[in-house]
Amino acid sequence: MRPHYRIFGVFFIFALSMGAMLSRLPDLQRQFQLSEGQLGLTLIAMSCGALVGLTFSGPLIARYSARTGIFVTIFLASALYALVPFMPSAIFVVPLLFLAGICAGAVEIIVNLEADRLEAQLGYGIMSRTHGMWSLGFFVTALVSAGIRQLGVPVQIHLVVAFVVVVIAGLFVFRGIENAPLRPDSHSGDAPRIAFPTIGLAALCIIGAAPLLAEGAGIDWSAIYMRDVFNVEPFIGGLSVTVFSLFMAIARLTMDGVVDRLSPRVVATTLLLIAIAGLVLVATAPHEYVALLGFALTGIGCSAVYPLAVSAAAQRTDRPASVNVASLGQMTFVVFFLAPPLLGFVAEAYGIRMSYWVVVPLLIAALLVIRALPARAKPAPAHG
Repeated sequence: MRPHYRIFGVFFIFALSMGAMLSRLPDLQRQFQLSEGQLGLTLIAMSCGALVGLTFSGPLIARYSARTGIFVTIFLASALYALVPFMPSAIFVVPLLFLAGICAGAVEIIVNLEADRLEAQLGYGIMSRTHGMWSLGFFVTALVSAGIRQLGVPVQIHLVVAFVVVVIAGLFVFRGIENAPLRPDSHSGDAPRIAFPTIGLAALCIIGAAPLLAEGAGIDWSAIYMRDVFNVEPFIGGLSVTVFSLFMAIARLTMDGVVDRLSPRVVATTLLLIAIAGLVLVATAPHEYVALLGFALTGIGCSAVYPLAVSAAAQRTDRPASVNVASLGQMTFVVFFLAPPLLGFVAEAYGIRMSYWVVVPLLIAALLVIRALPARAKPAPAHG
């Protein structure tokens, strides 16, 4: 298996366990008897954990191999997700999600760094496809979960089986991972113990955060949206996550070549406009199938914008790439986890349709600073 295929597999496998847990949020909400706001407060533990992982895991990531880091973080996070439905109340879920968030933040740094370094070796882009495998993993687990929910399979059994699948697949894929060499033009200094964003990264943080907020709305709340607004069967409600993830995956898996031929800036602008159209369609949908179309468009629009921001951050030469990627992750990956509580409060106060309207201004803000992305794709020449 070629090195970058194994990196693709890391995100795919990780998405299987996280996606299984997130796809069962309607069931977990009822099991723990939580309102939308209370569910959001519970899920914010993942956001806090991700912030800790992104901020403080840099030295540990530098000390150990990528293979070791991936084995530990993904297997541990998957086990923690599997334990969630066995807890007696939501209070006991919070520390599990916090620890899982720490692991998720560390995985984000490891995989993005390896993808960027492999791009330099290969001479062409793979960052969008790397994140595409994350979306493909969510699509697969969402499709399976929709059928499992319709069959009435208990959430406990579902998440334990998902954990077993992750372990078996991970033992096969992760064992051959080796650290890729640093980019020739990378910063040669030591990484600080704590990574914080800089003013130079601010625009990229906005560009990266906007689609992840929309992604959080599309993944975390879509099944609940379909249930509450249209009172659909569990399978149809689950299709919202499935459709969103499928179209995001297809777009990400095919976008690297488009970016290489055109421009990161042009591609990101087009995708952000599509995402805005999709969210407006969801927020105003008169029928469940119109909403599904809106989720499909939102998935396309969210697809490659964040990977483009990651590539731009990793290629900055003001600090080590690991620091810039971690700093960008603080402002973007955390937003992905902050979306559930923020949108939950909006849904509880103003209705769940409004929770999709409030994402639109951040997408518009990303359009206003889109010049932070390079005007042309400049893949590094292949080595060897």
